[in-house]
Amino acid sequence: MRLTRKAAVAGLVIATSATSLCTIAADHNNAPQRATTFVNDAILPPAIEWHGNSESLLAAPDSQWATPFEQHGLKTSPSYDETFAWLDKLIAHSNMLKKVSIGKSPQGRDIWMIVASKEGADNAATLLKNNKPSVLVQAGIHSGEIDGKDAGMMLLRDIVLGDKSALLNNANLLFVPIFSVDAHERSSQFNRVNQRGPLNMGWRTTAKNLNLNRDYAKTDTLEMQHMLRAINIWRPDLYIDVHVTDGIDYQYDVTFGYNLAQGLSPSSYQWLENNYRPAIESALEQQGHIPGPLVFALDNTDITKGMSLWNAGPRFSNGYGDVRHLPTILIENHSLKPFKQRVLGTYVMLEATLKTVGSQATKLKTAIEQDKYRYSPMVTLTWTPEQQSQGWDFKGIDYTLEPSPISGNDIVRWNGQPKLYKNLPLIGGTKANVKVNRPNAYFVPPQWQAVLQRLNIHGVRMTTLTKPTTQQVQQYQFAAPKFASADYEGRQRVTATVSSHQMTTTLPAGTVRIDTNQPLGDLAILLLEPQSPDSFFQWGFFNPIFTRTEYIENYAVEPLAAQMLAQDPTLQAEFNAALTDSEFAADPKARLRWFYERSPYFDDQYLKYPVLRSH
Repeated sequence: MRLTRKAAVAGLVIATSATSLCTIAADHNNAPQRATTFVNDAILPPAIEWHGNSESLLAAPDSQWATPFEQHGLKTSPSYDETFAWLDKLIAHSNMLKKVSIGKSPQGRDIWMIVASKEGADNAATLLKNNKPSVLVQAGIHSGEIDGKDAGMMLLRDIVLGDKSALLNNANLLFVPIFSVDAHERSSQFNRVNQRGPLNMGWRTTAKNLNLNRDYAKTDTLEMQHMLRAINIWRPDLYIDVHVTDGIDYQYDVTFGYNLAQGLSPSSYQWLENNYRPAIESALEQQGHIPGPLVFALDNTDITKGMSLWNAGPRFSNGYGDVRHLPTILIENHSLKPFKQRVLGTYVMLEATLKTVGSQATKLKTAIEQDKYRYSPMVTLTWTPEQQSQGWDFKGIDYTLEPSPISGNDIVRWNGQPKLYKNLPLIGGTKANVKVNRPNAYFVPPQWQAVLQRLNIHGVRMTTLTKPTTQQVQQYQFAAPKFASADYEGRQRVTATVSSHQMTTTLPAGTVRIDTNQPLGDLAILLLEPQSPDSFFQWGFFNPIFTRTEYIENYAVEPLAAQMLAQDPTLQAEFNAALTDSEFAADPKARLRWFYERSPYFDDQYLKYPVLRSH
């Protein structure tokens, strides 16, 4: 069966080599112009008409197996029901594809995963028996950024009915076409103003207005809980999260990246940087695309200030993959490129990924194992930006700054003309800031059920003490807590000054022990260390410890204070020293509270972290 169409169909002109965007424009005599396809084209920067070899991947719109994207002029993406009606038809045509629900959304929709394997596995146990690496591709975590869904549908079609079944000879594909399924159905042509298509796009956040790509660590959403359980059950070796970026204009159409060499999975980083990236970029270039690293300008109005390297924390997919030692790639297609170009670039990248992972399975799995069992004695919790030794020859787009009568500020006007910015400064979060020594274990009291439930969802191994156990431990104590002034992702975040002390205590039966010498030990550390920005502490899971629930009346503390001073001359000296602070001396409530806090009546758990560490 012939599925692809010649370039002549629909007037397509195929580029004959992996040319740059500048060369393509010159070859076809295409000056940058205002596009007219999408409702927001008139307010976006000029578009450069694109043609590339990957257009040969397209099926004719009247083909029996054209995807909805191909059927409707390469401008639309199907609804939830249309997507799975088409996929169900394809699955029924092949024993290599199975459809598995990883769970239901809050509004009751199944989050479907297509399992593609030569053996036709329909469960994780069967799939794992083939000993091939599995690639988990996730589209629509931000459901308006849906390129991965349409690219994946085309690729599955060509695996089953075209000439690409060999992609499954040495690798399996786990494909989630729509992750944020409820948001996907909040579809409108007005959802993503900075993005060129599709005509209708889903919403960025879930039905509860939460951002799934801020939820990997805290796992508040039902959707994320389902995804993390699927990762634990299906055990992929590579995780790909497909997005469409916002921000500045530039020549790259497919940008992708992962956490840095300084992160918690250095062996995986080396494989990604030295084996994976060259293969993927070569494939993209051969098909007429311009790949590049993730783009984050330090100043969107002045490109010459340079670019930022992102070392993401575990609230994000790529940061989470780094800390749990699952190599994770963040794809950010360029929002100002047409939908067709972005979908085809994603297709090429996914196909090249299956080839590369299949041919390098041993190297990939070895890197993962090295990271899982590294057990670094010191773990970095926060990073400080620093300038990198090597700059970036950045393939940008030229622009001018023009005064705006609307805002009163200068506004960027991209003109569509390619411009190379030589050796731009590159700033990366590569300098370790807050570091902690690796404890042998953490101990979590059983009453903190929400924390224990989330650790279980992540797949962290835990044991429960069956009898009281005396243990030497370290406990953190907090001072000067600062609560965020506004809600963030449904939570009130908090930071505090941290100190610690050693003590010997008897842990009651039911206390949960979490050893850090386990594959997810680094994840447990970043979730339980209070100075970690994505710790349960900073996400507000432990906020009740900041509430004082017992008090003492003035008429009681006054005689108590006199009694304490009479019995302890040292305390009298400390009080006299405190009175040298004029602000304290002039505050009657502070003076009485000073004694209450030093009395045996004061709450000895106030501002103390209930999670204990052992060495």
